[in-house]
Amino acid sequence: MNNKDYTASLAMNTLDDIPTPNGNAKDIVGLVKSSGRITGYQLSDGTTVSKQEGVDLAKAGEINGVGVAHRGDSEYLKTIPDGTEGNNLSNLPSVSG
Repeated sequence: MNNKDYTASLAMNTLDDIPTPNGNAKDIVGLVKSSGRITGYQLSDGTTVSKQEGVDLAKAGEINGVGVAHRGDSEYLKTIPDGTEGNNLSNLPSVSG
């Protein structure tokens, strides 16, 4: 296994759930932040949802390319590793909520 595959494998192991997106699933195109912390997501249809709403939508198959992880009691979304840096959540622009 090369280093890139190993890194992707480690990243996949941090996800609690990898939902299967449905045919109408949207993409996350921007991050809503407050004091540098993600508080929500802007979707490809222009809607803005809270962090928890984003998690709930992802679990229901309504968001493409993300998995659900947790830190303590808080769930959040993470990009599913695909070898492309440009579509990682951390690379998306900040938007106003």
